[in-house]
Amino acid sequence: MKDLVNDSRDIARELARKYSTMTHDELDVLESILVPMKFAKGQMILSEGEICKHVYYIERGLIRQFYFKNGKQITEHLGEDRSIFMCIESLFREEPTKLQVEALEPTWVYALPKQKLEQVALYRKILEESLITSQVHADLVRFETAQARYKRMCKLSPQVILRAPLVYIASYLQMTPETLSRVRSSTLLDD
Repeated sequence: MKDLVNDSRDIARELARKYSTMTHDELDVLESILVPMKFAKGQMILSEGEICKHVYYIERGLIRQFYFKNGKQITEHLGEDRSIFMCIESLFREEPTKLQVEALEPTWVYALPKQKLEQVALYRKILEESLITSQVHADLVRFETAQARYKRMCKLSPQVILRAPLVYIASYLQMTPETLSRVRSSTLLDD
């Protein structure tokens, strides 16, 4: 996988710095379990009905996690460079997922197999961070106005705002594309 910017050791160090302090032995274990993968724009990383067996670290790229409801695609998560994604329920229960994950641009990821990751101190910190991110999004759509949701996303994920198609951003923020256009216009006028 010569396309990857960093080697497994660099990625292991980056993950260790971000999520946990590790011994040299733990760092060696982490490096040994990383599985590099590359996905083309539009390629499915995980499809409905598959079992999620990995936590994924995006080295470079953009993904969207989505599901279908009443025939419509609902975007649940947008992930960018140096972030983690997984299908938590499928990962924990080892059951088929109802979610799908698609690469929105050429995307390089490292898969961390759950069974091997559990041996490293990093596992708990990654799960904690993922749950906090999910809760922040849930609170955002439950309690914030459309304009506040958009402004918060601009602050928390400016690269996603710049790189993801607006239809997916609108879905993620639980608004129509038309509402998102109005919110974006009024936000630009406010600044």
